[in-house]
Amino acid sequence: MAVHHQLIRRPPDAVWSVLRDRDRYSDWVVGTSDSRPAHGHWPEVGSALQYTVRIGPWTLNGRTVVRRCEQPRALELEAESGKLGTARIAIDVRPWGEDTLVIVDEHPLTGTGGTLHNTVFDAFLVVRHRRMLDRLADVVESSGAGDAGRSGDRSRT
Repeated sequence: MAVHHQLIRRPPDAVWSVLRDRDRYSDWVVGTSDSRPAHGHWPEVGSALQYTVRIGPWTLNGRTVVRRCEQPRALELEAESGKLGTARIAIDVRPWGEDTLVIVDEHPLTGTGGTLHNTVFDAFLVVRHRRMLDRLADVVESSGAGDAGRSGDRSRT
């Protein structure tokens, strides 16, 4: 299981304004070149987005379904990637002083990803999480939500 966290220099409501905006999904999720509504009202439980991933000449279409949403604390998603299988992505949003600590916990559930899951795969997920959380922080911090006058470096682990 891969777990990573990031301090975002904005309050939790600023983070949630990005997480609940279905049109911003491909702005912070690494690998997605675009996303579009599939059904429901994002991020209500059961709602879904379709996404496209482009890796060189290959294109993969998938779907992400909201499995749990406890705004403003938790968002759990199930990413469905065809033959590659499904993965659970849990996003924990915690107030941290005036800022927000975001923790991502991801692991494969079914398919090839679940079968081949090992420490090497987890290492790949940690790298992906770093990029994804950096992107989320950039989107949130540049959105103007929260305290725009605050500055400082984001910390990464």
